[in-house]
Amino acid sequence: MALEPLNAEQLIALARQKSDQAREQLFEAMGDVFLERSSVLSLQERALITGILEKLIREVSREIRRKLAIRLADAPGTPRELAVLLANDEIDIASPILIRSSVLEEVDLIEIIRSRSTQHLFAIAMRRDLSTAVADALVESGEKDVIRALLENQDARISRATMAYLVEQSKMVDEFQEPLVRRRDLPPELARRMCLFVSAAIRQSILDRFNIDADTLDDQLEPIAREEAARREPGVAAGDAAAELAHALGDGRKLTPRLLMQTLRRGEIPLFEAMLAEMSGLRLTLIRRLCYEAGGQGLAVVARGIGLSREEFASVFLLTRKARPGAAAMDPVDLGRALEFFDRINHGSAATVIGRWRRDPDYLYAIRSVEEQQGRQRA
Repeated sequence: MALEPLNAEQLIALARQKSDQAREQLFEAMGDVFLERSSVLSLQERALITGILEKLIREVSREIRRKLAIRLADAPGTPRELAVLLANDEIDIASPILIRSSVLEEVDLIEIIRSRSTQHLFAIAMRRDLSTAVADALVESGEKDVIRALLENQDARISRATMAYLVEQSKMVDEFQEPLVRRRDLPPELARRMCLFVSAAIRQSILDRFNIDADTLDDQLEPIAREEAARREPGVAAGDAAAELAHALGDGRKLTPRLLMQTLRRGEIPLFEAMLAEMSGLRLTLIRRLCYEAGGQGLAVVARGIGLSREEFASVFLLTRKARPGAAAMDPVDLGRALEFFDRINHGSAATVIGRWRRDPDYLYAIRSVEEQQGRQRA
């Protein structure tokens, strides 16, 4: 009903009538007044009309309320009080307002999330341009289906901290994995973690269902995980000159234990490290850690794996001790223990260990996480 045919006397007359029809006419008329005169109403008048509508909303039919909600959902001039009133109604009435109305504020949406039904949360999760505060409130609800709907809403803004939390949750909640990896705003480092974890989860599922060797399976899955992670994390810095030279020597089949020893004896430590990384297939950062860690067991494994003799390993051990920053005088007992360890391992065992070290550390961490999770579930 339009506003024009009803003057103040007619509104009062409707208010005095007790019939359902009169109540519905009054509700529509007051809604029209609120909508069409919102900009000129005083605070007192707004409060009065809101109070009337709050009382009438319990007495008019659902269909009348639903029609009003549909009418106001896309109206930019809708009074906020009226939008909040309808947004808290039953879900078939509230949903158009919750999904589309631009007049609802963060505080309104967060209050509805904390006090209304799961269906109300679903509707909010589908809003365009959801703020990070509202997204956080939806995640705090703990409703898995609502969180999935939020993740599928590409217009929703989700903070990095919340995204990181959801990535961790996806280890236990499979439903989060697909919408997370599809989000355009997933940070590269979190995308990498997701790709590795999903690959690790697939690995565990295959091992559970089929009779297949774990190392053989990892040989197939880990490069896929690494490639996908690299695709989502472009711009990896190129190696330094030493690494590039070592790679070129490796390609030309010119890397030999003899050349490696000569390089170390000349004191060309960065080139030695790069050559050892190239020969073993290990990452340079890991090689540097193994070269200078106390005890030298890791270095012994690498030396065995690439075919160094006992004497060559002893030389490498002594020279790398001297190259350590702030190195003190080496205890001869350390060399004896390192050689004893070297003697106990054979080439095959060393190659197996190196093969596992070649795996992406994040991939290995993801595998351990899946295995630990399944262990807790069995306990």
